[in-house]
Amino acid sequence: MTTSAAARPIIVRKPGFEFGDAIPRWWFLNNPVVTHVANGLHLVFPEGERFFIRSVNHYLDKIDDPELVERAKCFFAQESRHGLEHQHSFEMLERQGFDVQGFLRPYRQRWMPAIERRSPAILRLSVTVALEHLTATMGESALQEDYLQAAHPDMRALLQWHAAEEIEHKSVAFDVMRHVNPSYMLRIFGMVLAVLGLLTFWGIAARHILKQEEGLGGADKRRYRKQARAWRGGHTRQLIRRAFWEYLRPSFHPDNNDNYGLAQSYFEEVGMGASAA
Repeated sequence: MTTSAAARPIIVRKPGFEFGDAIPRWWFLNNPVVTHVANGLHLVFPEGERFFIRSVNHYLDKIDDPELVERAKCFFAQESRHGLEHQHSFEMLERQGFDVQGFLRPYRQRWMPAIERRSPAILRLSVTVALEHLTATMGESALQEDYLQAAHPDMRALLQWHAAEEIEHKSVAFDVMRHVNPSYMLRIFGMVLAVLGLLTFWGIAARHILKQEEGLGGADKRRYRKQARAWRGGHTRQLIRRAFWEYLRPSFHPDNNDNYGLAQSYFEEVGMGASAA
């Protein structure tokens, strides 16, 4: 365990976000493409985080480090809370007239169970470790840069809170895998699968919502896509590439990038710095 991780508690918070009717249909940049790319991530998160919990928990009885076990339990609690809070956005989408079950039902009942049935536990853990690095990298970007200012304040609060907690627990799954199987090739293979899986499910979810925008013709879609590219370009893919190349280093550890202070500053700013539930 690194000093950076051991010195910082993982606090379980219950912010209780509510997404009322005041949130507009196009809540991000007043742009349906940008909004539904973000909505696609909301749809992917809860089931993905349950996968993370199961993957790490499978090995918890093999960990002889009580401090790491306690960190893992706090990681489970944080990830469970993320899923609950993001599920509130499903209700918002349904009130706005979107069908979300058309994606969620096969995602939960067929696709994710099939992945778990057909992959060994250690590979699921490796994919979890890689995805935790990807989400922490994206979380750092969300807190450091100002692009979330273009989102509705309530949705921005959800995304920033989630981003900060991804940083806070970013090394837990990695440290568990170091205890049970520190293979470099396993770690890299997990990252390849993680990137493919994330982009696939995220893309399916975003397209599922976007295609339900009635009256949004081809010319309008092209205009909104052009605006989205001008606004952020290929930034998300650049982040994923950066995370991938960092991960390739044999000496990589999530705490090599000590950005815990960034998360702590956010929690202090919004009054969550020292509270736990």
